[in-house]
Amino acid sequence: MIPTPKTPNLKDYPSVYPPSEDSFLLLDYLEEYFTEKPSPLIALEIGSGSGVVSTFIKTLSPSTFCLATDINNIATTVTSSTATLNNQDIETVCCNLGTSLEGLFNKVDLLVFNPPYVPTEATYNTGIEASWAGGLFGKEIIDTFLPKASKFLSKTGHFLLVGIKQNNPVLLCESAKELGLSGSIVVERKAGIEKLWIIKFKRSDE
Repeated sequence: MIPTPKTPNLKDYPSVYPPSEDSFLLLDYLEEYFTEKPSPLIALEIGSGSGVVSTFIKTLSPSTFCLATDINNIATTVTSSTATLNNQDIETVCCNLGTSLEGLFNKVDLLVFNPPYVPTEATYNTGIEASWAGGLFGKEIIDTFLPKASKFLSKTGHFLLVGIKQNNPVLLCESAKELGLSGSIVVERKAGIEKLWIIKFKRSDE
């Protein structure tokens, strides 16, 4: 088992989402995923937070070009620091849900998003709230990004999306079909009062 990547002292960065149960679920699944799938040429993470996920991907697959993005410029700085602490090299871009990365359409072999999924009355673009507040049913940010996900994926690429039961994963999979994506839950885990899941999507024309 590969250890969780080291991070800077995140107490110094209160606006950055720290590694949590959803992060660890994703790391566990990624380790399994890479035993079954050839190394991706390009991996893109949306909402990198502390950077442990992108750094973990690079550790698992050194030949992969890893690009980590976050709406929070402090998070992208911390992501770079996390990569450096673990002797890995990843690129970072501060942007909102992959905006300005149209050059990667149809080229991403592994797309990863641990989104803001907690049901809230509003969503946020700044502060730590931007990392967890998902709006109505916790789905507003997810629903905004899904159409982009279908554009980013390469023909054989996969999109890993994290969420909780309240996000209605069955409905998400049905909605994704209209965007040319087919998906299914590949892992579930109870974490306190939440039931976490990961959906793995692929292009319907794969």
